[in-house]
Amino acid sequence: MFDETTVNMLIEGTGATLYMTLVSTLFGYIVGLPLGIILAITDKTGIKPNVVIYKILDFIVNLTRSIPFLILLILVMPLTKLIVGQSYGSAATIVPLTIAAAPFIGRMVESSLKEVDKGVIEAAQSMGAGTFTVIWKVLLAEARTSLLVGVTIAIGTILGYSAMAGVVGGGGLGDIAIRYGYYRYETGIMIVTIVILVILVQILQGLGMMLSKKLDRRQA
Repeated sequence: MFDETTVNMLIEGTGATLYMTLVSTLFGYIVGLPLGIILAITDKTGIKPNVVIYKILDFIVNLTRSIPFLILLILVMPLTKLIVGQSYGSAATIVPLTIAAAPFIGRMVESSLKEVDKGVIEAAQSMGAGTFTVIWKVLLAEARTSLLVGVTIAIGTILGYSAMAGVVGGGGLGDIAIRYGYYRYETGIMIVTIVILVILVQILQGLGMMLSKKLDRRQA
């Protein structure tokens, strides 16, 4: 069962899974980080309260997060094909993964920023710090440990989503598990793909937690 061809397939599938996960996480943060910042500062307890903006963004985030990923994957296929040129494969899966990840990341960022001590924010404002300075040098700086922990959670979640994409030919280990482990009843391959996915999650989350502890000034 595990001849050279199968081993190479698993190696390529692992690489494709990491590619989808890491690129989607990057794009997810490009959208989700600003989204989370805006949610945090426009909330009624934020530094720039704005009910209209907050309620609109809050509704969009809640709506997107309430759609199961498999349904979202199928729903955005036309958009995926428009952007990538095809609706299947590793590159195509990045589009729905990013759409699913961005609101999830935005909510985590919002939660992390709201944990920052109000006294620190007020102290910065009393010294004449503007909105951008408070965001950059106070909110993001003080919440960096929590934000980094959020990255590890996001990576694990997106990795799980990438495996689900195998149902519709999304590529990676999920695709291998579906095509060989499920349709061809090759239980050995199914088990190996699960083991690899578990190992990847443990390694990525372990590295993230280790880095967050090193950056946590409270541990010093």
